[in-house]
Amino acid sequence: MAFLNGLFALLSVIFFICLIVALIKPSIFKIKTRLKAFLIFFTAMIVSSLIVNATMSDEEKARIEQQQQTASEEKSSSEQPVQENTSIVEDKKSVEETPKVEVQEVVEEVQSLTRPQSNAVRSASQYLSMSGFSRKGLIDQLSSSYGDGYDKADATIAVDSLDVDWNEQAARSAAQYLEMSGFSCNGLIDQLSSSAGDKYTKDQATYGAQQAGACS
Repeated sequence: MAFLNGLFALLSVIFFICLIVALIKPSIFKIKTRLKAFLIFFTAMIVSSLIVNATMSDEEKARIEQQQQTASEEKSSSEQPVQENTSIVEDKKSVEETPKVEVQEVVEEVQSLTRPQSNAVRSASQYLSMSGFSRKGLIDQLSSSYGDGYDKADATIAVDSLDVDWNEQAARSAAQYLEMSGFSCNGLIDQLSSSAGDKYTKDQATYGAQQAGACS
């Protein structure tokens, strides 16, 4: 069966070649017109093709269909990684852009302070590292002509930009006073809250004196 298929397939090719030659020069085959040559060889080629198809076994047909299906699946699988890579690139781009927003926010926050205000922040941090200060006392120290001489508004912005627990600062100041001298509970509270003293609020001064042990 395979031999017959090959034979008729070869005949189909031969008839096709003859058809081309006959259309160019029909006299070679002793045929008078090109139309007659065309009809003869075209019919022969069609018949040979039909015979090849009819004699082809079901197994061979199934094999050809399987080859076509395999080729189609390989084409689909080769296109899929491109889509996955595109997704990876988009995820990477998203991840790379996220930190830029956070960095930009931090930069904008730093840039919101003027140079004098930034310097006042540094001075305020240095004072707080050495001793306890109330909010008002620290602002006065920074803006006083006998202190750092910053503008009152710049000093206020600098102090308020810091994350400070003023109750704990009052406790530090109270402990420092008790290290130098003896104080009663009320006397220490008055010293901490006095406008001539540390300028804490009354509540902050009370908290500081109690935490330092002056009231127990």
